[in-house]
Amino acid sequence: MKIGITGATGHLGRLVVAKMKEKETAHDLVALVRSPQKASNLGIEAREADYDKPETLRQALKGIDTLLLISGSKVGKRATQHQHVIEAARQNGVKRIVYTSVLHADKTSVSLAPEHLATEQALKESGIPHTILRNGWYTENYTASIPGALAGGAFFGSAGEGRISAATRADFAEAAVAVLSSDGHEGKVYELAGDEAFTLSELAAEISRKTGRDIPYKNLPEADYAAALAGFGIPEEMARAIANWDVSVSKGDLFDDSRQLSQLIGRSTTPMSDAVAEALNEAPSTE
Repeated sequence: MKIGITGATGHLGRLVVAKMKEKETAHDLVALVRSPQKASNLGIEAREADYDKPETLRQALKGIDTLLLISGSKVGKRATQHQHVIEAARQNGVKRIVYTSVLHADKTSVSLAPEHLATEQALKESGIPHTILRNGWYTENYTASIPGALAGGAFFGSAGEGRISAATRADFAEAAVAVLSSDGHEGKVYELAGDEAFTLSELAAEISRKTGRDIPYKNLPEADYAAALAGFGIPEEMARAIANWDVSVSKGDLFDDSRQLSQLIGRSTTPMSDAVAEALNEAPSTE
């Protein structure tokens, strides 16, 4: 059985490939990527599969039985891109699709949700058996900001005291592998989130504990946070989006206590404190 993994050279995709190689022989796995050259170190077959080029998708999905469709990174274009993949899968007789959506896609205020919902609907209309993995926030979405917080002396955001049920990319990758490598998941929608929810104030406090420095959380109005992010070199459109996502956090949209993720992977999700420790270990010294 051939298992195709889109976005296999991305952060999540690489983790999925590594974990799938522990379950399946390498010749059963296919990396479906825009640039096969970048996949040369994955140790599996790589095929060109560009979401914006349907002709590459039709060729790339030949012989694929199960497909992991990792959502694209181009906000605003993903519904169309994913439709291209689903149509190519239908034409090639792909037997099953597993798709990475967003937590509570049908009711969240997170601006990413409509594209994910459109993809979920396209999967229903395709007639292909499928499973929806509604992924919550990656803890790395926030720990990536630790070096900046250490340099600036504070952790900024617009999330208020909203609780974030985040988990690491490795946790979410394990969930995808669990679904790809076992039966009984067709037609299911999994709301995936970390066991432990935290506020950004609690995250800042953990950074302070780990570093021995006082790194407070400073909650900013949405527009001010977007301006601050833009000032750090983040493109304005993305800065506005990040700030808006934090506002969704403040409304409780990234909280979930169903523990479906830990049930799927058979262990507790990675604690925020462990993710902070790892990020600090990897962060360049600010001394």
